[in-house]
Amino acid sequence: MSPITHDRPPVRRALAAAAALSLLGFINAAPVLAQQPKLKIGMMLPYTGTFAPLGVAIENGFRLGLQEQGGKLGGREVEIVKVDDESDPAKATENINRLVSRDKVDVVLGTVHSGVAAAMVRVTRESGTLQIIPNAGFAPVAGPLCSPNIFRTSFSNWQSGYAMGVEMARRGKVKSVATIAWRYAAGEEAVKGFKDGFTRGGGQITRELWLPFPTVEFQALLTEIGAARPDATYAFFAGAGAAKFLKDYDQAGLRRTIPLVGPGFLTDGILEATSGAAEGVETTLHYGDGIDTPRNNAFRLAYAKTFKLQPDGYAVAGYDSASLLAIGMKAAGGDINRRKELYAAMEGATIDSPRGQWKMSPAHNPIQDHYLRKVIGNENRVVSVAVKALDDDPTMIAACRMGK
Repeated sequence: MSPITHDRPPVRRALAAAAALSLLGFINAAPVLAQQPKLKIGMMLPYTGTFAPLGVAIENGFRLGLQEQGGKLGGREVEIVKVDDESDPAKATENINRLVSRDKVDVVLGTVHSGVAAAMVRVTRESGTLQIIPNAGFAPVAGPLCSPNIFRTSFSNWQSGYAMGVEMARRGKVKSVATIAWRYAAGEEAVKGFKDGFTRGGGQITRELWLPFPTVEFQALLTEIGAARPDATYAFFAGAGAAKFLKDYDQAGLRRTIPLVGPGFLTDGILEATSGAAEGVETTLHYGDGIDTPRNNAFRLAYAKTFKLQPDGYAVAGYDSASLLAIGMKAAGGDINRRKELYAAMEGATIDSPRGQWKMSPAHNPIQDHYLRKVIGNENRVVSVAVKALDDDPTMIAACRMGK
């Protein structure tokens, strides 16, 4: 009997079985794809205290960006886990460990306070959890603490200070400046940036005045500024503390006699609370009111409609964080563990932002234009570009060993 005759039925049965298994596999695959777990994002932001309005604006901006992505990133639905960091460095390690170890988030978004950010990056660098910083300009993040899994969508504290220093140095009549700031990482770095830009242009710092964060008792130092009579005062404060400082500076009679300047945080998000005391104050930042581009106009309209509020630089950074993450997740096919594709896409992205297009530096800090702004009514009105395509503090750039 022919062996071919004997083999045909088993072959047909084997083929039929294989086809059935293939079909079964295909049928079973569909629910697996549909049940892909949600991308878990931990938002560690201030929701109480001085910086609470900043945390809310960042979250709003991120949610708007997510909404414009159809509520998904890389095809995956998103679950948000929120932690109030209270702008308290003493609680930061416990809070970030809770998100990373207990809640097992895929991505961390945070934070505002540089001291809190310092504690956060120590944990995320070790765990390898992707962290996007939507505000804290803590210098070492893009310096000795730079890491492939940590990206910043806002600024370094040095950048906005340096831009104002350059702007003041251009003005021949401004020879001497007094600085006043909270003495913690952000204040010290913002003052350093200003000094670098101003003194390189021939200016002189005549007073360096400091308060512990978040102290808002300014009167004694304002008296000292009045007695010193510098050509201008450079101040670093933010949130509710900045609103009080602006009112106190005005009530001390200094606003009209000693011009007040600062980084944009001095006036962002708090102008209505100052009751006109900030009128005429000049600041530098990567964003401001009156950037007349289709991208910014569309963003502002959407933000106002969604939240019944006007956006500021904090909202823009939250919004851009969603854009950056969307680019990375798309390149990774929705798989947060495909780190090579994820990080390469985020590093190489050009973000079409309301602030204007910007790119990520090799140390994962934005290279971006910084605007000169002037307070007019309740707006931080853009006057000009103070510095174009500004990178970070050269000492931080040199200290980042990533990829070297």
